[in-house]
Amino acid sequence: MGSRARPSFGLRVFGQRLRSLRGTRGLSQEDLAAEAKLDRTYISGCERGLRNISLLNILKLAKALRISPDVLLDIQL
Repeated sequence: MGSRARPSFGLRVFGQRLRSLRGTRGLSQEDLAAEAKLDRTYISGCERGLRNISLLNILKLAKALRISPDVLLDIQL
């Protein structure tokens, strides 16, 4: 059994926010990935809090979701 670090709280909260906004817009992970020009597995990892997402990819996701980045980053830590 491999040891995996538990995702940080901030990454988990961001992932929940991303999943919620994606769901509100009726997009699958695949749809969002295609729109943002990112891999679907990357979207999955972000939503599960496993990826430390870069600013450039936050901007791509916000654009794909048709929201401003501050809306995507509106999380409560």
